[in-house]
Amino acid sequence: MPFGDGPSAADQQLIDHASHHGFAVTAKQLASWRRTGLLPRNVSGGGLGQGRGSSSWPPAESFDLVVALARCGGRGKRPADLALLLFGDGLPVPEVTVRAAFRAAVDTVVIPDDETDSGDGADLDVRLDHLAAHLADTGQAVTLVPARARRIDERITRALGGPPAGLAELDKNAAPTPLTPQDAALTAVTATLGSSVTLQEVGDLLRAMSPAMPAHPIASLVEATQEDIPDAAAKVLTDDGSLTVIPDGDVRDLLRTVADSASLHDLAAGWKTALRVREWALDLCERVEAELNAGELGEAVTEWLHGRLLLSGLSVLEVLRDRRWSPSKGALSTLGFLLQRTMLATIGTLVPGCQWHVLEMPGVLPPPVRDFLLTKGVGPANRATPGP
Repeated sequence: MPFGDGPSAADQQLIDHASHHGFAVTAKQLASWRRTGLLPRNVSGGGLGQGRGSSSWPPAESFDLVVALARCGGRGKRPADLALLLFGDGLPVPEVTVRAAFRAAVDTVVIPDDETDSGDGADLDVRLDHLAAHLADTGQAVTLVPARARRIDERITRALGGPPAGLAELDKNAAPTPLTPQDAALTAVTATLGSSVTLQEVGDLLRAMSPAMPAHPIASLVEATQEDIPDAAAKVLTDDGSLTVIPDGDVRDLLRTVADSASLHDLAAGWKTALRVREWALDLCERVEAELNAGELGEAVTEWLHGRLLLSGLSVLEVLRDRRWSPSKGALSTLGFLLQRTMLATIGTLVPGCQWHVLEMPGVLPPPVRDFLLTKGVGPANRATPGP
């Protein structure tokens, strides 16, 4: 180390490199970035001899990181957010810091009245009963259909003059269970805490997210899975209709496991997918609104209508709920996509010849999610060939 209070020769290299790219960086900033794990420490090369101290130099990856940190960092920027943003841009953020940032994103998922879990092994059903009462007392609820989606639905309904003919005939459930926003919130909490969610409850949620539709054929298909394909259903469903491919326990713990075990390549691919889904959803909204404004309904409205009955529409609603996107939300989506891919791979093992081509049909999945999920574990080699 050099004598005096100035930066070391190694740090001076980084400072000069940042200056060459138009950024002023100080030794204090370098020390701060190292404390938060965003910048690796300099590499020591041992003593110089004759009392001249020791030599050190910056790791090769530090040069790009310093420029990126100088460009993106600033007052109020959370280190975890910076780690995610830089990692998403392909910068060599230290692996331990990347994984910690993904785990920190899971910690942002807070269950209403979460402090009631004393950690003493209290029965989950008792806790859920307490949470149900808490949600009812406080009026906490999820936003099933964000305002922008609701306006688009209403404008399309007025333009078309009603739902497609014959839609009601495709819905086998003549008396679906009405679901309130509080009910939806409790279902979401139940699923997060690891309690079983039945296909009937999934169907109820799908219907609640399309309240303007007098019938919902896809929800009907979900609800009738055990009757329509009993052999396949028996392999992936319990007796009460919940999925066996979802491990027991708090889903947040499952996501933390994904953050710790997924390869950096998969985390990066999932992150890019999350960003592309958001871009796709917002672009779809703009294209639909443009067609409605022009009075010429076309491909965008068709894509919207397909999606509102299928999974791609749920992704649009999720994006519209998050009016202020944050890196932690992108990280949560990333981990969710990776968990979904693992579940699909498990289903592929349990149900050989599963008709994966269905996932490629218009509206079933957002295009970025479809491409991501079908690249590993449920890829083309594992898909059944569609019939005539």
